[in-house]
Amino acid sequence: MIRLSQMYALGQKSRGAKDISTAVYFGTFAVNQYCDGRVSNRQYATAPQVLGLPKERKPIDFTKQLPTDGRPLYLDAQATTPMDPRVLDAMLPYLTHYHGNPHSRTHAYGWESEKAMEAARKQVADLINCDPSEVIFTSGATESNNTAIKGVAHFYGAKKRHIITTQTEHKCVLASCRQLEGEDFKVTYLPVNNLGLISMEELEKAIRPDTALVTIMFINNEIGVRQPIRQIGELCKSKNIFFHTDAAQAAGKVPIDVNDLNIDLMSISGHKIYGPKGVGALYVRKRPRVRLEPIINGGGQERGLRSGTVPSPLGVGLGAACSICKQEMDYDHKWMELLSKRLMDKIYGSLDYVVRNGDPVNSYPGCINLSFAYVEGESLLMALKDVALSSGSACTSASLEPSYVLRAIGTDDDMAHSSIRFGFGRFTTMAEVDYTADHCIKNVKKLREMSPLWEMVQEGVDLKSIKWSRH
Repeated sequence: MIRLSQMYALGQKSRGAKDISTAVYFGTFAVNQYCDGRVSNRQYATAPQVLGLPKERKPIDFTKQLPTDGRPLYLDAQATTPMDPRVLDAMLPYLTHYHGNPHSRTHAYGWESEKAMEAARKQVADLINCDPSEVIFTSGATESNNTAIKGVAHFYGAKKRHIITTQTEHKCVLASCRQLEGEDFKVTYLPVNNLGLISMEELEKAIRPDTALVTIMFINNEIGVRQPIRQIGELCKSKNIFFHTDAAQAAGKVPIDVNDLNIDLMSISGHKIYGPKGVGALYVRKRPRVRLEPIINGGGQERGLRSGTVPSPLGVGLGAACSICKQEMDYDHKWMELLSKRLMDKIYGSLDYVVRNGDPVNSYPGCINLSFAYVEGESLLMALKDVALSSGSACTSASLEPSYVLRAIGTDDDMAHSSIRFGFGRFTTMAEVDYTADHCIKNVKKLREMSPLWEMVQEGVDLKSIKWSRH
């Protein structure tokens, strides 16, 4: 088996390719040329298989350094990330050869898988500086969040029935809190300021004698704002309250030391950090011990907190993804800073009436949320159909509701509807950012020219002074 990482190195050497996908592609091409079909039983992974591209990929136009296979560019890294080829390398043996159940203790197949899972558990633990026994494998961040919030609430519910969270949490956190409210728990939803940050004074005021848990996300998935996690952890520790954070958008992207930050529970997602979908982890502190009532019952796997057979290929993939993130975090973060600065410089240099949503300082640079005044976000997305982006608006069958996160930071409906989220990742190239920025600028200008409101603004009309009639 020729590893994808070897394909990458071969592609760099043979064609001087800079980005990973191109290097792997040309590495595969070189191997195919070398083998020339004469070794029919030789197995090797191919870039088209890994990247989901057509097997006969069209030549790359190096004048633009962009793929020309007809698929849109991918700038939606907050939704998911492509799997790193090195992660797939680690997973492949456990998808085929090492197929034992890691909980089978009576034969070598089980021992092999168990050894691999414990190694992966340690890789996750090393990323966040905890003991491997404090890492619980789950199906993803949604399950981790549900387990942490409902688990603490139900275990300590006889004496403590109050939970504190924020208005800008991920939907799975808000939905878990809503369900607990239906069980007569009390939940405080803290507001955020216009930058998306909570007030530490408001948090301290919200704490009650019966507060069991504070759950506040590390980095927001929509506007990229980073909450003051250290201060929150210190406050919760001083009040003897458990602190949970949804770190799906933070783990592997920014340094996290759960002991230094006084985090008691933390959720991690595999597919947000170039790992496989369908796997995640929940950090559960052992000293002082956090007790949970499990939400899944069965064979008592994962310290009795999450029953069910742990899928060893996915666990190995999560471990590999965490290990790579730990090694390359500084490089990745600097690359995100360069990409975001390039995008912002281009857009701000060419367009007026563009607002960045969220704190530009306390934020993750790989997530940029911009509102383009006098433009509908959905229209802009359609105009940018060759770039995979996300809008701040959520389309439903009955209405077009603006993002609850943007509403929470005080964005009016018109600006919320005009928002676009740009999500950069490890494999995003500068050429892709340039292409996206240039086409965004061109299409915003085009859409504004068709807007009567834009025409009125250009003529100096104050739109807020107009009393619109309703029919």
